Amino acid sequence: MKRLAIITRFFLCLLLLTFSIVKAQPPRGPLVVSPEVHQDKKITFRYQAPRAKEVKLSAQFEKAPVSMTKDSTGLWSVTVGPVKPDSYPYSFQVDGITVMDPANVAYFPNERFKASMVDVPGEEPLVFAMKNVPHGTVTYEYYPSIQETTGSLVVYTPPGYEKNPSLKYPVFYLISGTTDTEETFFKVGRVNLILDNLIAEGKANPMIVVMPYGNPLARIAEQTGKPKPAYVMVRDGEDAIKRAQLFEGDLIHQVIPYIDKNYRTLTDRNNRAIGGFSRGGGQTLRAGFNNMDTFAWICSFSAGLSPAEMESNYKHIGADAKKTNEQLRLLWISVGTDDFLYQGNVAFMEYLKSKNVKYKSLLTDGGHTWMNVKTYVTETVQIVFKN
Repeated sequence: MKRLAIITRFFLCLLLLTFSIVKAQPPRGPLVVSPEVHQDKKITFRYQAPRAKEVKLSAQFEKAPVSMTKDSTGLWSVTVGPVKPDSYPYSFQVDGITVMDPANVAYFPNERFKASMVDVPGEEPLVFAMKNVPHGTVTYEYYPSIQETTGSLVVYTPPGYEKNPSLKYPVFYLISGTTDTEETFFKVGRVNLILDNLIAEGKANPMIVVMPYGNPLARIAEQTGKPKPAYVMVRDGEDAIKRAQLFEGDLIHQVIPYIDKNYRTLTDRNNRAIGGFSRGGGQTLRAGFNNMDTFAWICSFSAGLSPAEMESNYKHIGADAKKTNEQLRLLWISVGTDDFLYQGNVAFMEYLKSKNVKYKSLLTDGGHTWMNVKTYVTETVQIVFKN
């Protein structure tokens, strides 16, 4: 009888404790489904904000923010489209403040702005869609970086990498744009799925892809307790070039040796490519032209160097075009015709042409977007490391 009383008191205490924990938790809001992609390619976005006075949808498939409507429960919504199949960033403007979609786990990694991602599937699976093919592995790495800091990388290894420990692979270094992070080529550019699909189709050679963080100055400031450096406004100004040189030193002296030590890589220049978008494209061209003994494949996405900078810092590229053309297996330049850097890219290509430096180019519709970047990645990974 005494034992029964003890057990009864135990369960009573447990019940009271559980009730207290549940009561102490904040009330849960209503379940919000957002985004909801419909069969007709229209998309419904929803955001719960009963006290907000105005909520707008900002999306890269819309020319301007779209006003949303609030219902009696405080749920704002709007349906837009139909939208061309692709993967797009979007966000909400809540009383003038930009926020991500809290109902969506897919986000755009970036230092400054906050955005979520929405996929609009095609009638046939797009090249970056998840398909029933062998998949590679994505790994997050930390490495000893410059000025005694710790750097971060995202590394893709192709399907079958773990199965044959004697097989070595070429390496493609991909650098994201201004304020992007080392995750952006993975989570937004979908380079892992693009390669999985193209390798399965026999259109791309198996390769390792290394995605470094393109702003080591910000990382150094963060890890040493200093203020975050300001945004660089002039892309070929003195400050921008100094930061590019800092990144180049980290890439050449820290990142590449770390990758060659920890992964099964082919370490000659013919098996090493570099590519980048926007600021990362400028870093690509500068690091590539400065280290022709390291890279045989150089791919610029929505970036170009001015003729003045080419003449002052990389005159050897045009001064001995024959040698440059022999060294470079590929010099790739791609940009959208609506890109704010389009004219700069045209000037860069005209400079190369005047010096008889060979290059391949791809001009697309659209602007300075990751939708275009996925196209450029798709094209270049089918070219690099081919005989």
